[in-house]
Amino acid sequence: MSEKPSRLEIPSIFLNSAGIICSLGVGLQSVEANLFGDNHETCYLKQSSEYSTDRHLPLGLIDSSLAVVPIADEDTRNNRVLTTALTPMLPEIEDYKTRFGSHRIAVVIGTSTSGISDGEEALSYQHRHNRFPSNYHYRKQEISSPSRYVAQWLGLSGPVFSVSSACASGAKALTSAARLLQLGVCDVVIAGGVDTICHMTVQGFSSLEITSESACNPFSKNRNGMNIGEGAGLFILTREFGPVRLASFGETSDAHHISAPHPEGVGAEGAMRQALRQANMTPEMVNYINFHGTATEHNDKMEAWAVHRVFGADIACSSTKPLTGHTLAAAGAIEAVFCWLALQRDDGKLPPHHWDGEFDSALPPLNGIAKNNINGKLITAMSNSFAFGGNNASLIFSRA
Repeated sequence: MSEKPSRLEIPSIFLNSAGIICSLGVGLQSVEANLFGDNHETCYLKQSSEYSTDRHLPLGLIDSSLAVVPIADEDTRNNRVLTTALTPMLPEIEDYKTRFGSHRIAVVIGTSTSGISDGEEALSYQHRHNRFPSNYHYRKQEISSPSRYVAQWLGLSGPVFSVSSACASGAKALTSAARLLQLGVCDVVIAGGVDTICHMTVQGFSSLEITSESACNPFSKNRNGMNIGEGAGLFILTREFGPVRLASFGETSDAHHISAPHPEGVGAEGAMRQALRQANMTPEMVNYINFHGTATEHNDKMEAWAVHRVFGADIACSSTKPLTGHTLAAAGAIEAVFCWLALQRDDGKLPPHHWDGEFDSALPPLNGIAKNNINGKLITAMSNSFAFGGNNASLIFSRA
C-alpha cells in the first residue's frame, strides 16, 4: 500500500531589501529617521492649490530632485519617482542577474496613476497649441508603464506585469510576487507600488467630498477626510533568507460598492482572518497593525470594527497616512516598508499615529492606538490595504 503523500511545503518568502521615497524623505535612512524620530509635531504634508485651484489642500508631495529616466519613451514623473526608489538596489539586482540570469527575475509593480500627470500636461499643451508635444505618447500613462520600464531598463526577461486594484495595488503586487516565488516561476521579484499626484486623483477624491483641508485625523471623532500623497515603495523578494519574512497574506473582494467599503468591514475582516490562517497564527501572535486608516468616516469605522472583532481592543496599532498622505497604489508597499523597518529595530518603536488624541466613542475601543512602542523587539506585524471596489489585502510580516 502506498504511503499517503505528505503535505506540500510552501517555501518561505523573504523581503531582502527595500527602497522608498515619499513625503518623509528619499531612501531608507532619511525615511526611518523621520518616521521613528522624536519630532512628533512635525507635519510632512505641504499646503498646495496646484491640483485644486479653489482649495488649499495638504498633500504628501515629494519636493526633492528625482533620478533621470534613461529611456526617453518612458520618461514620466511616475517613473522618475520609481527610478529614485529603485536606484540604491541596483548593485544587488546586478548580482542576482549574474547568479540566476535575467530570465529568472520578475517585475510586479502596482500603480493607479502611472503617467497621468504627464498626460494632463500634454492635454494642456494641446489646448494651447492645437497639437501634442513631440515627446508625448499615450503609452506613458498606460498602467503597464512602470513594470515595462523597469524590465527594459534593467534588462530583465522574467515575468513582467502591473497590478492596478486601486489603493490595494502595492500590497497586492507583493502577494503576486510571493506566488511567483512559491510556484518556482522565478527566483527573484522586484515588487512594490508607485503613484504620483495629478489633478485627476486630487479632484476626483475631492468630488467625493472626502478630502480634508487639514492634516488627516484617523479614528478621531473630529476626522473629516483624507489627504492625497505620492511616492514609491519597493522590495526585492526571494526564497533566500533575509531580514524580514512575508509570513502570509489574505485577499478578499467584497464588491460592496464601487467606492465605499462594506459598512461592517466584512471583506476587511475576511482578509485579516485569511492571513492569520495561512500563517497558522492566532490573533495574539500579531504585535502590531498598520491600519489602512484613511481618516474618512466610513473607512475608519469599518476598519475599527473589523480589527476589533479579530484582535480585540488592545492590539498596538496606528495609521501613518497623516505623515505621507494616502499614496494610493503605493500605500500598501510604502507602509510595508515601514513595517519592514520597524521589524529590524531593537527598541520596539512603532510607526507613529499622528492625531488629536480624541478617539471616536462611536467606534469600538482600540486601546493600543497611537502606542509608540512595545516592550522588547517587534516580532510580527500586519499591514492592511482596503481599496475601491472592495479590494482588500492584509499582509503579515515577521522578523526572520
